[in-house]
Amino acid sequence: MNSHQPGLDNQDVGLSALAEDILNRIEALLVDAERTTRPLEVDPYRGQLFELFVTVNAAGFLVEGAPVDLRADAISSLLAQRWKLADAAQDSAVRQEKLSNESLGRMRMLWSFLRMWMEWSYAWERWPEFHDEA
Repeated sequence: MNSHQPGLDNQDVGLSALAEDILNRIEALLVDAERTTRPLEVDPYRGQLFELFVTVNAAGFLVEGAPVDLRADAISSLLAQRWKLADAAQDSAVRQEKLSNESLGRMRMLWSFLRMWMEWSYAWERWPEFHDEA
């Protein structure tokens, strides 16, 4: 997510900056949970991640074709790139050794995040079906 792309108008740059801030905040929460060895699925992490999810939804980043994609797969992919997890997995396979504890821990953290974000997305999309305003 590069917010300094030529041809972007101020609104697009603002959306990209917001998305980058959200991604950084998600990463910080995941890294903190890893550092403190606390699961994402319980507070304070669950609540803080859900607040970010609500912000992402309000910004329109959860829909296909949005100017910025912050659906579960996109966020996981971006964080995996930042953490060089594909390189770590490939190196591990080439060396025929176990993945480092740090890389394995980050992969597990991403899996937990991915599952939560996908479940929230599903529930959010289906909410109107079960809560008729009529």
